[in-house]
Amino acid sequence: MSFLEHLDELRTRLIRSMAFVLIAAFACWWVSGAIYNFLARPVQRALAEAQQQRKVTIAGLNGELTTVPLNSLHQNDKVRFAFPELTKLGPASIPAGASVMARVDKDSQGNLGLFTDEPLSAGNDIIPKDVKLPIDLKKGYEKLADPNDKLIVTTALEPFALYVKVSLYAAIGLSVPFLLWQIWAFVSPGLYPHERRYVTPFIGLSTIFFVLGAATAYYLIFPPAAKYLLGLGSDFRLLLKADDYFDFIILLMLGMGLVAQMPAITYVLARMGLVTARWMLKVWRVAVIVILIVAAVLSPTNDVPNMLLFAAPMFVLYAISIIVAWICGRKRQTA
Repeated sequence: MSFLEHLDELRTRLIRSMAFVLIAAFACWWVSGAIYNFLARPVQRALAEAQQQRKVTIAGLNGELTTVPLNSLHQNDKVRFAFPELTKLGPASIPAGASVMARVDKDSQGNLGLFTDEPLSAGNDIIPKDVKLPIDLKKGYEKLADPNDKLIVTTALEPFALYVKVSLYAAIGLSVPFLLWQIWAFVSPGLYPHERRYVTPFIGLSTIFFVLGAATAYYLIFPPAAKYLLGLGSDFRLLLKADDYFDFIILLMLGMGLVAQMPAITYVLARMGLVTARWMLKVWRVAVIVILIVAAVLSPTNDVPNMLLFAAPMFVLYAISIIVAWICGRKRQTA
């Protein structure tokens, strides 16, 4: 094809890719809340741990006190119950932080529960004594809500823009197989006929390793990095902007997903005869330097342990690529 025909082909592939991503983003919008909660979980856990480290011990008359769980209460025990969040009791709404004396007793079905032991005022509504509180004594609370554990927004439009961004990035992740197919379709006219048959294993391997790379960033790399970064802020109040955080973790996951393409690309190049396992073993020193440089760029911190945490998966990927090149390698064919 001529140069202009190549440009026209590139434009066609780009338009198809953009259309597919937009359709996927529209579909992801309906579950953007679930995607947000999934992506926010690591930093919320790290924030909770950072706040926990700042808590002081409780001192009593006879020295240090220890707390007991809510499910350790027995019948006729009394306790001042503090509502951990906004709670509906009939027509009344009890704000978080309000408290009432409560006692442990059995309901009409013989189950233990917490009942108000005094009237409670909620605005114009008076909640009488002996009303059962909506708390399961057997389960208790997994974790009391803490406003410092939540990400913050600073404008009214920011939540909408954030959900749009989350939907768009999720759509890019879901569109990886289609995008890889479009890249292959653009490149394949320059390949020999037998080389064009590698499209299916290439897209399959690329998709699998992209998911593994993103999962590695989410489950293994980000938690210790977040713990380290939040630990540096021990002298400050930890309030993280949701937009900044999501840019960070999403780009980190996409970056590791792209880095994880190493075995898939090696497979194609080895089948074409462009790289061999012997050559990759020969240049391993150069590969180590390149991996360390990439890890230093991707790592959000400047300490060596976290940089090595980023480099470790890439060393494993390089070793897998050598095995792939050894198993799938073949001599270069021109027909």
